[in-house]
Amino acid sequence: MVTITEKKYVVKILNTAFVTHNVRQFKVEKPTGYHFIPGQATDVSINQPAWKEERRPFTFTSLNEWDYLEFTIKIYNDHQGVTNELGKLVAGDELVLHSVFGAINYFGEGVFIAGGAGVTPFIAILRQLKQQDKLGNNTLLFSNKMEADIILKNEFTAILGKHFINTLTNEKTQVYDNGVIDEEYLKEKVKNFSQYFYLCGPDAMVENIHQHLIHLGADKTTIIIEQF
Repeated sequence: MVTITEKKYVVKILNTAFVTHNVRQFKVEKPTGYHFIPGQATDVSINQPAWKEERRPFTFTSLNEWDYLEFTIKIYNDHQGVTNELGKLVAGDELVLHSVFGAINYFGEGVFIAGGAGVTPFIAILRQLKQQDKLGNNTLLFSNKMEADIILKNEFTAILGKHFINTLTNEKTQVYDNGVIDEEYLKEKVKNFSQYFYLCGPDAMVENIHQHLIHLGADKTTIIIEQF
């Protein structure tokens, strides 16, 4: 039997900066010939003895034609895990990338529904559509706890305008909706359930919204979710 060894790529961090109080963007070297479809991800580990085998999936938020890769990662510094360590890294530190995977690709116009850092697969997709002038009526429904948690708020506003709809679960403001994305909210915000729906966020949220969409008449073949 022939054992196939997975290709690994050691890359340096070029730059890193926080885009919210707990979400950090990493720009890293791009290996020659490395290719992905917007919405896809790779396993990432930190190239340090204690962490190099601790792989976690993160989505590419860059576009293929860029000469670097970008990841937008929520940092959990309340426990001693991988993202806590990622939060300590600086330019010049190294990451290990692996093969590309992911079921979230763009199949056609529809509604993107995200919870918190679950929006990351949609960043590259929407950037690509904007660049190609193919945004159409694509809409992003984005759920967060607080306004301060909204990732890339200004960029999404610039890209989508009125098609960028936010709801906050733990804060009431004059600007955004308040409450969870449940069946009533979907009926209010979505007029056509025959289009594509792209879901990403906490597992319970995705499962609930998936069931709501089916009940409201969406075809299960047009509901796109990640499958690890």
